[in-house]
Amino acid sequence: MRFRFIDEHRQTFPVRVLCKVLEVSPAIYYAWHGRPESGRTTANRELLGEIRRVHEASRGRYGSPRVHAALRAEGLRAGRHRVARLMHQHGMAARRSRRGKPRTTDSRHALPIAPNLPERRFTALAPNRIWLADLTYIRIGEGWLYLAAVLDLFSRRVVGWAMADHMRGELTLAALHMAIARQRPAPDLIAHSDRGSQYAASAYRAALAGIGARASISRKGDPLDNAPMENSQGRTRRQCRVRHPFRSAPRRIRLHGGLV
Repeated sequence: MRFRFIDEHRQTFPVRVLCKVLEVSPAIYYAWHGRPESGRTTANRELLGEIRRVHEASRGRYGSPRVHAALRAEGLRAGRHRVARLMHQHGMAARRSRRGKPRTTDSRHALPIAPNLPERRFTALAPNRIWLADLTYIRIGEGWLYLAAVLDLFSRRVVGWAMADHMRGELTLAALHMAIARQRPAPDLIAHSDRGSQYAASAYRAALAGIGARASISRKGDPLDNAPMENSQGRTRRQCRVRHPFRSAPRRIRLHGGLV
């Protein structure tokens, strides 16, 4: 074990210094170093490379259980304890998420703000007259999953949605595109949301303009201006907390249909 430690750190510190600290003879170390690498050492080195690849692909979120599951899913046979030991020896661990709930609405921006058209009159005479949109979060095994949804005010049904491990503008845009493709709304639709930068972004406003819809945005710091949507997203979060937290598959979630 001491010789292996010296071998791993010889590029950082002189061998003689390492030998002195660990109280071993440099001559004995060099004799050990000259021996051919054992099959077990070679296999561990190759496995370590695969472990690093999976760990880095998860952006440091995976601990040894999920790294092991991902390797097994790829057909690579390795013991769970062996994976855990190699990760521990080389300082790899699951990145801990910050405590507290994420903030999904960032209204501190200089983007254009549309007028509040519903004015808390939450009634619609027909489908696809008023849509409400919002972005929320769901706790999963790796941290947070973000859900963007579009609600038709007449039916109170979600007509478009998208999920991702981020809350960039393409998430809300993906939910809007799904709603448009499924509902094919007539012009003059009112699309209401909060003041988040994702909804005030030029790409989102362009998508609304492309179907002749009118953008509408809540007043600052007033969730009651989008109350039906807030209630819908709240129910979704509560349902995902029933019995056990929602867990994703052991891979990064990517944009595909309703998944971003």
